[in-house]
Amino acid sequence: MRNIWILARKELRSYFASPIAYIVLAMFAVIFGFFFYSATALFVNFSMRSAMERGFTPPANLNDFIIRPLFSNLSVIALFLMPMVTMRLFAEEKRTGTVELLLTSPLRDLEIILGKWLGAFLLYLCLLAISALNLLFLFLHGRPDTKAVLVGYLGLVLLGASFLGLGSFLSTLTRNQIVAASLTFGVFLMLWVMDWVSSYSFTTVGRVASYLSITTHFDSFAKGVLEVKDVVYYLSVIFLGIYMTARSMESLRWRA
Repeated sequence: MRNIWILARKELRSYFASPIAYIVLAMFAVIFGFFFYSATALFVNFSMRSAMERGFTPPANLNDFIIRPLFSNLSVIALFLMPMVTMRLFAEEKRTGTVELLLTSPLRDLEIILGKWLGAFLLYLCLLAISALNLLFLFLHGRPDTKAVLVGYLGLVLLGASFLGLGSFLSTLTRNQIVAASLTFGVFLMLWVMDWVSSYSFTTVGRVASYLSITTHFDSFAKGVLEVKDVVYYLSVIFLGIYMTARSMESLRWRA
């Protein structure tokens, strides 16, 4: 465990030693800040109109009107930004030739993989912390459902961890970071839109595609509903990503 933590801290420092962390954090802060401001402004406008007009539909609560859409937007932002985080995990090591040093070190492959994955995961948690600062204003001036917010963040944590697990594997397939980012984004996007199959196919293929879609399993978290099947799905994707990364690393070791 000590070796994993040392590698994770090294990986996290390397993000901040390059422009990647600052670009990702800045882009996230601006994009999420815009979404948060827009959702809040719409809610305030809707509330004022409902108070002024007789018989107007009462405003929705904060969770339905602001937080749930924000969580959905957060998941989309992660879809675009996570390839930027994972593209360098192993592709950069292969390009610079330092992957041979890792493979010949006394560290086990699993320690290397988990250390790098954890470093990227800590950066992802920084993104979620920025979003939490925005939502703090809602708790200061309103009464959102705390349990629903926590469930939503749990879904975002599992979603990001899944993206990072798959991204780690895809980063081992090439030494070019741009190729790794493009490949990762393509795979993430396919997993995102697979649920569309269920809208025109009611066969077993449609049901399987719907289950494999990341969107299907995040919807419950965004609503504040904790489903065991959704947790199992994300944990399975994380395990699969790390397992495939380990097999790819083993292949690299044999070739080296």
